[in-house]
Amino acid sequence: MRTSRNELVFGLGLSSAVRTTATMLEQAARADRDGLDMVSVSDHPYYADRLDAYATVGVLLGRTERLSAFANVTSLPVRPAPLLARTITSLSELSGGRVILGLGAGGLWDEAARMGVERLTPGQAVRAFEEAFQVVRAMSGGGGPVTFEGEFYQVMGLEPADAPTPPVWTGSNGPRSLAVTGRRADGWIPGHAADWLSERYRWSRPLIDEAAAAAGRDPSDVRTVYNLPGRITADPLAETRDAEGRWIGGSVSQWTEELTGAVLEHGASGFTYFGREADAWAREVVPAVREAVTSARGTAS
Repeated sequence: MRTSRNELVFGLGLSSAVRTTATMLEQAARADRDGLDMVSVSDHPYYADRLDAYATVGVLLGRTERLSAFANVTSLPVRPAPLLARTITSLSELSGGRVILGLGAGGLWDEAARMGVERLTPGQAVRAFEEAFQVVRAMSGGGGPVTFEGEFYQVMGLEPADAPTPPVWTGSNGPRSLAVTGRRADGWIPGHAADWLSERYRWSRPLIDEAAAAAGRDPSDVRTVYNLPGRITADPLAETRDAEGRWIGGSVSQWTEELTGAVLEHGASGFTYFGREADAWAREVVPAVREAVTSARGTAS
């Protein structure tokens, strides 16, 4: 999915539970018809009651026509970067470029270790995370054979895929991985469903911007795309945030006002909705926010 830095994207987070497979497939089909930009699923291959993320992404792309799909976010420890590169470029070719690479350094190490993955220290995990960017990008875009001799990944004379590298969005949380995001990524998904008014965002985003600038990049090239829970109610709520300041939802007009402000005042680039009112999200909230942002930007210009 190739978008300009000012283009808003709206998505839907889907359950990867095996028992909800039929519902998930129908939700993706409706999201495609309703004009959403993307759908995503979580990546937890150590759980038998979850669908494999990349098998699911492949099916979702095959059953839809226009939206992108991605793992939100890929558990790098269980998907080595060279193989992940082959997977993601294959999906890009098969779908006409409708795939995003969501990338995480790894969080559930106890679960990953049960799959035979070597446990890394936090510092090692971040270094492996940064190497993964280099490997994935080197193994796409055509060109001559790739040799990469890193601390964690070694690639010896492999031919890169003749396919562009999809956008890479991260789920970075700690200072070191946030710095990698600033140096390497195309987008950032704040962890723990943090939003634009959260303390997590306030201290995290400057670290990304500083690292991007130090690497000679424009910080605005790293888009912020929020995972967003919350209710969409028929009537306005008296309070749209809880006692700790977290967004809990409201009516369509309240969502529209809140998200429009997030874009215009806080630089948000997109939102992935995780909630029960998927139809109201796609058919009411998203069009209203798009219209409000377009109108405001048109007035400003």
